[in-house]
Amino acid sequence: MPDEPKTLDPAARPAATAGDSPAPDRDRPAGTAPPAGPAAQAAPVHRRFLVPVTLGLVLAALNLRPAITSLGALLEEVSEGLHMSGSVAGVLTSVPPLCFAVFGITAPRLARRFGPAAVVCAGMAAILAGLVLRPLAGGTAAFLAASALALMGIAVSNVLMPVIVKRYFPDRVGTMTGLYSMALALGTSVAAAATVPMTDVLGGDWRLGLGVWAILAALAVLPWLPLLRDRDGVSRMDTGSSRTETGSSRTASRASRTEAKAPAPAAAPRVARSRTAWALGVFFGLQATGAYITMGWMPQIFRDAGVPASTAGVLLAVTMVMGVPLAFVIPRLATRMKHQGPIVVALALCGLGGYTGLFLAPAAGAWLWAVLLGVSNCAFPLALTMIGLRSRTGAGVVRLSAFAQSVGYLISIPGPLLVGVLYQHSGGWGLPIALMGGLMVPQMIVGILAGRDRTVEDEC
Repeated sequence: MPDEPKTLDPAARPAATAGDSPAPDRDRPAGTAPPAGPAAQAAPVHRRFLVPVTLGLVLAALNLRPAITSLGALLEEVSEGLHMSGSVAGVLTSVPPLCFAVFGITAPRLARRFGPAAVVCAGMAAILAGLVLRPLAGGTAAFLAASALALMGIAVSNVLMPVIVKRYFPDRVGTMTGLYSMALALGTSVAAAATVPMTDVLGGDWRLGLGVWAILAALAVLPWLPLLRDRDGVSRMDTGSSRTETGSSRTASRASRTEAKAPAPAAAPRVARSRTAWALGVFFGLQATGAYITMGWMPQIFRDAGVPASTAGVLLAVTMVMGVPLAFVIPRLATRMKHQGPIVVALALCGLGGYTGLFLAPAAGAWLWAVLLGVSNCAFPLALTMIGLRSRTGAGVVRLSAFAQSVGYLISIPGPLLVGVLYQHSGGWGLPIALMGGLMVPQMIVGILAGRDRTVEDEC
């Protein structure tokens, strides 16, 4: 069954473009002929790369969060080892969104020049280098620089994941977004749960506990190496792939030729004039704020409430692992709905419940609060899915992805830092948790606006 049902807006299904792999015969509407011309000739090229792309997406997604959640699990040990204050530790937890905002905006230009697969491959290599260098740092500045290198690789890969999916799996956007979102949640939760036990096994040295994740990063580089030969992606970054459903192969061929002759869409200025793009960017920013506060500070909240360090890491893992099944279900559900607002509301209400419980009884109901916050954090795969649904073309998706993620991560930068400052100066977690819960309300409002059935091309 295709991911994009016939009840969706016709704009939701990609038409064939030069180099796109045609859908199998069982997926093609009755009465239509197989694609001809360039699209058909390019099909073997796409099929050859589908296996490494799928493997690469999964391994890349597994590496997009361990650099962050492994640090959250050992934040107290790292802070003591590098002599950090609470405010400096807050700066450390704000580095991920800062790097994602600064480096993520460069992803479209790099992808147009070198191809999205080559940029993701370089991103995995940067993650590997950062994870190798970080344990060798002798001070806070060097530790931040090594972390920034890894986060730079994560940033460009974050932006290009929806682009890779749109290009290689145009008729499976929901399924493939769910697959890599599920792998991302799995990598996040495993790193949160396993870092402290592995550190204990390795003699209690936090440097070894952080450095061991470089092994996973090394594996993630390998599937992308064969994709460096897929140079067709460089030219297709500007033409994109039309999402208009066609009734015959002649119409599809004419649409493909027209799009190929059309000039490349303008970059940021056109997207920046879209109200939906701004709503999506703010929604992305608010959900990222909650996610990075959770990843950076939740173990410490539980530890301060009397929960053992190893259990606090497992609680963070529970929060993250909720995204494994839900990250696969939510994108598929979202692609079947014209308006994603109801999902936004449901996730925000779970977040409000989790933060309320964390405020009133952090230790007594720890497992329930961890589950509720894990469900709430699944706003991330929903945001990624909406990026794919809010644009008609591949070129539009890459620009919208870069815009929404860069704006979003800029918005999220103050959150973890503010939590650290409030915690240090108030002497408790009451004010920080109230801040986290309060952010759920505007997240719900802008999420409803971003989930409306429209595209940025219509508004620009």
